Formats: sequence, C-alpha cells, structure tokens
Amino acid sequence: MSSSSVQVLPSYVQGRWHSPADEGEVLPDAVTGEPVARISSAGVDMGAALDHGRRVGGAALRELTFHQRAALLKSLGSYLREHREELYALSARTGATRGDSKFDVDGGIGVLFTYSSKGRRELPDGNVYLDGSVEPLGKGGTFVAQHLCTPLQGVAVQINAFNFPVWGPLEKLAPAFLAGVPSLIKPASRTAYLTHRLVELIVESGLLPEGSVQLVSGSAGDLLDHLTDQDLVSFTGSAATAQRLRTHPVVAANSVRFTAEADSLNCSILGPDAEAGTAEFDLFVDQLVTEMTVKAGQKCTAIRRALVPARRIDEVAAAVSAKLAEITVGAPGAEGVRMGALAGLDQRDEVRRSLKSLLEVARVVHGDPNSVEPVGADAERGAFLGPILLRCDDPEQPQPHEVEAFGPVSTLLPYEDTEHAVHLARLGKGSLVGSVVTADAEFAREVVLGAASRHGRLLVLNRHNAAESTGHGSPLPQLVHGGPGRAGGGEELGGIRSVLHHMQRTAVQGDPQTLTAVTGQWLPGSERTVTDEHPFRKHLEQLRPGDTVVAGPRTVTAEDVAHFAEFTGDTFYAHTDEEAARANPFFGGRVAHGYLVVSFAAGLFVSPEPGPVLANYGLENLRFLTPTYPGDEITVTLTAKQLTPRQNADYGEVRWDADVTNQDGASVAKYDVLTLVAKSG
Repeated sequence: MSSSSVQVLPSYVQGRWHSPADEGEVLPDAVTGEPVARISSAGVDMGAALDHGRRVGGAALRELTFHQRAALLKSLGSYLREHREELYALSARTGATRGDSKFDVDGGIGVLFTYSSKGRRELPDGNVYLDGSVEPLGKGGTFVAQHLCTPLQGVAVQINAFNFPVWGPLEKLAPAFLAGVPSLIKPASRTAYLTHRLVELIVESGLLPEGSVQLVSGSAGDLLDHLTDQDLVSFTGSAATAQRLRTHPVVAANSVRFTAEADSLNCSILGPDAEAGTAEFDLFVDQLVTEMTVKAGQKCTAIRRALVPARRIDEVAAAVSAKLAEITVGAPGAEGVRMGALAGLDQRDEVRRSLKSLLEVARVVHGDPNSVEPVGADAERGAFLGPILLRCDDPEQPQPHEVEAFGPVSTLLPYEDTEHAVHLARLGKGSLVGSVVTADAEFAREVVLGAASRHGRLLVLNRHNAAESTGHGSPLPQLVHGGPGRAGGGEELGGIRSVLHHMQRTAVQGDPQTLTAVTGQWLPGSERTVTDEHPFRKHLEQLRPGDTVVAGPRTVTAEDVAHFAEFTGDTFYAHTDEEAARANPFFGGRVAHGYLVVSFAAGLFVSPEPGPVLANYGLENLRFLTPTYPGDEITVTLTAKQLTPRQNADYGEVRWDADVTNQDGASVAKYDVLTLVAKSG
C-alpha cells in the first residue's frame, strides 16, 4: 500500500471532523512497517477549539449532576466494551499482543466503570461538592464557613504518550468528565490512529454532550498559547518535554494547573527472607519477567531496577534468564508469540542508545541488544527487540539510576542491607511505583517508610496477597498514579482526589441560613421547619432540607439502665457499679449506655406505620457529648440535612441531623441518621 493512499486522520473540534490542510506525516505499522495512516493538525484553530469546549462542552456538563455524569460514564464504558474487538485489531498494528491490547483497552474501559461507581457512591447528586465540615467562626454560631468545590470553567487538555493510546485518554477523561470539565485529547502521533478510532466511537455513541470531548490529531501547534487560568494540562511523556511545557510562558503566567507523568526508573526489591524455592522468590522473578515483556516493556510503571540481596544475585540472574528464554518475540497473533514489537523503529533506536549508556557500567545477562529473530515478521521492517537483562555489580554507578531504556530492559543491582536497599531505591529521584517482595513485615515497614517520599505508589507483594494482587505495573483508578521528582511531580487517577483536581476549592463565609441556600445542605443554626405532618410521612420529592421533628422528652430510669445492661451483656462498670462509676472523673456516678440513649432517641422520632421511609441503613459521626444519668429527660431533634435522589431508582437517600439533648438543653449525643426514602412516583 502506498503512503499516499492511506487515510489522513482528521481532528474532531468544534463539533465536527476537520480534515488537515496538508498530507501530514506517515504513521507506520510497528510490525510490518507498512503505512497505517497519515497525521497532521494543519488548519486546526486551537483557540476556537478551546473556546468551544469552554462555552459548549463545559456549560452542558455543568448542567448535569455528579450522578448524571457518572451514569454517562457507565453507558460509555458499556458501549466501548461492545467495540473492543476492533480496538484490539487496530492495537496489534502498534506492536501489541492480544494480552497487551487487553491491558490497554480493557484497562481504559475499566477506569470509566470505576469512576462511574465512585461518582454514584461518593459524590452528591448535585453540582457542588462540600469539602469537610462546617467551620464555626464565631461564638454565637451566626458566622460560619464551608469549603466547597465547583468545576473549573475551562478545558482539561491532555497530551498523551504513545504507549497506551486507549487507557491514557480514558484515565484522564473520566475524572475530568465526572468533575464537569470537558477534555481536549492530543495523542502522541506514533499510535494516534488507535486513539482516533476511540474518539470516533465516543462521538458515534452520541452519549456525551457536544463539546465535552475533542481530538487534535497531530502537532499541538499553538494550543498552549490559548490557555486560561481555568484550563488544565495533563501530560504523559518525557521529563524534558514536561519541563518545557511546564515552563511555557502562558502556563506560568496564568498559573494553569499542570500535572505530569514522566520518566520513572521504578524499582522492585527482593526481601532478604526470599530464598530460592520460597513463594516470594518465585513471585519476584515472575513479576520482573512480566514487567519486562508486557507491552514490550513500554510501560511507565515497568521495573527498570531490580534490587536483590548481593548474596542472591547469581540465583536471581539465572532464574530470570530461564524465564526470559521462554518468551517468544514476534508478530502479534502469530502462534506462540508472547511479546510483540516496540511502537516504531525510532523507538527501538532510542532504546538501543540508552542500552549503550547502561552497558558502560553493566553487562548483559540475557538477550542480544542487536539481534532478534521474530516469529512471523521481518526483523528489519518491524520494530522488534528481545528482552534484555543487565547486571551492574557496582550499584552506586549513576547510569542505572538515571538512564531509562523504555523497552524490555531491566538491570539487576545488589544491595547489602535494608538501609542500602532504601538508599538505592531513592537514587531513582522520584518514581511512579516501587515494589517490595517479602514476607518479612518489618523489612517491608522499613523500606516503605524509608522510600515513600520518592514514590507515588508502593506494592508489598508476598504469598498472602499474590492471588489477588494486580501487580507492580498496574495503576488502579482508586489509587493515585503519579510520582514526585523525576516522575513528574503530578498525579493522575486517585479516585475522588483526581476529580477534585479539576475543581476549585472555595471557602464560603456567612450565616448558616445563607450557606444552607448556597450548598443545598442544612447547616446547624439555620432555620428548621416543623410541620404538622411527620417528615417520615413525606416522599423524597416532598422533603426539604430543614424539615424537622422534635420528639420527647423521655425520662431515663435506673431500671432502664439495668435492663439494657442485662439484655445486651454490656455490664461495663460505669453502667452497673455506682461506687466505681463515682470514682471515674468523667462520670461521677452511674450513667446510661450511649447506645441506650441512641435507641431511646430512635423510639422518640420514628413514625412506626408503613410509609415512604424504606430503611435505616446506618449512623455516621456519632459522638457522646454529655453523660446521661438516671432521672435525666432526653429530647431528640431530627432534621433533614441532605437529600440525594438515586438515578434510575424509585428511592433516594436522606441524611438527617440528630441532636439529643437533656433537660438542661445540653447535647448528650449528635450524629447523622441515614435512611432510604421512596419517591412518590
């Protein structure tokens, strides 16, 4: 196929597909060298694309609640899952095996499902996220503050690396979308044809609001020149490029939020307890081989430095070499192939240049940097390189801690003791991930606490968690993915943390009534509404924050306390022994059980007949503030605090503020009651 006959990848900007003004650059198949597509962003108005995202995409997303956005992420994940096979097929042209493709494609789709779930479970069904508790600012309770988070009114610009053309865009899209911020995707050119098809599928699905996702195929051009203080940049790639982007004049002048995931010389440490034949020794060897060969070692989380006890380095070298000898390199889909090609010939050349530097201080234990015989492919036309295991007996040499060969390459380094292992781990000067393979909890503790400051994630792997462990090189959407120093100083993923990265935290000061109106959540000190109809008789749509029932008083008797102690078995002396309780400086006499008080409170405020309240599913933030003595009278004030309808369900959640007071008006217990309440229709 001639290069002139292949598709020129269009960009998707301003609600339409834009064909470039020139023929662009040829993108070759990593396995055969044949042209797959051409790419160029010539003619794309970057400023107009960003403006479209802000005006159209951002406005549409902010109209949706967190739960509505979460539901769309779930629908998108389901839609993309139906089209996985065509993404797998195209992924093979990047050099990826079927397993590699699943790691990329399924991993990215999985991120959408995870954020959808976390959005529904951990975020309110509204547009505002409340960060922390109310801060009282005055003695009388009339001046308070609440931190709240609202979406930035800009665009999340993502500049991605070549190695994960599906997972990379989706792991950045999911938290931005859930926050209510549109995305502009700028993939690395080398594998952009796969990202292009991903965005085509997203557009074809019709699920996401117009403007919430845009694609620039080709060079970023003057994209950064048009950024504002409301925009964000998320970058994955080399440390040198990250530094250049981070110091861009517009990024600096507008304090644009910038997060980077860059070069990372990740390490894995074999514990001194892991002798040959132990489960931990085998786990270390298997994990190292996996990280060297999945995606042909082109993973930002791959193990580049394997730290082993000096007395075991020969055993480890032999075991890893034997495993690597079982790896067949060749065309994805060819029988027996377990490792495919690098992303391109230029990438193979770059790995070989890095290897040349490493070989100044290390020697090859397994593999040949200059020769490989791929199965089902031409070694000259395809970007193939077999796995290379190096050994450096002087671990203080700088190259293994400074030079990353971004391919199937790892270096064995010996350490003498725990302190030395931590020292070597820290020589990476900032890593995305490190792992410790040991069954010795004390060794693990010392390594984790010693190395944590230079790692974004640490995995302790042993026989106890191996069956469920997702492994060294698998970032999880629930956890932060990023690292300090050389690794970029940023974070991607991280559950709700990464959602909040796309939002502005603002401290709002005022009186409780005003803050209740602003936040949509009832605050102590604001107005309560006591009506003739019990709040438990109201359906979800009829309830309003501030709806209140006041019930009581009820006298707590000595007989009540004694019965509760006998019935429950809670015979703690403060409830059963007057003399011992009197000696306790906190009580000064026998007191009622806290849970007896909470139980009596429930009996006071409940409406017992069948009605809209379906279930009480928990208490939160329970505090016992003042002891309750036999003879005290308790009253409970229950106020609707927050209403959360559930999407696609005939009920929602209601959070109630419960304040139990005694005859003197002092609060004896405060807590939140959580109920499920039916909708009327």
